[in-house]
Amino acid sequence: MPKPYPKEFREDVVRVARNREPGVTLEQVAADFGVHPASLTKWIRRAEAEERGEPGPAADPGSARSESAELAEARKRIRLLEQENEVLRRAAAYLSQANLPAK
Repeated sequence: MPKPYPKEFREDVVRVARNREPGVTLEQVAADFGVHPASLTKWIRRAEAEERGEPGPAADPGSARSESAELAEARKRIRLLEQENEVLRRAAAYLSQANLPAK
């Protein structure tokens, strides 16, 4: 699980990375702040996308709604399957009793 960094920290690291001296690599900036270079690259891309006005993955309210609807549908399906299992369990018990030889 990735370590969650505060938004202010990410913004500061991105600002430093953008304003770095010539010859200083992103890897060096990332190491100075103790973050993985891939994380820094992702933060820079996300900041550039926000500046262009593109919605980020966290800004998509439709995905949360669709996940919520998907979860509700899955729960409904689980309830239905549990009911079907209970009916089958009772039917199997009834039929096993009906097929016993009379004493």
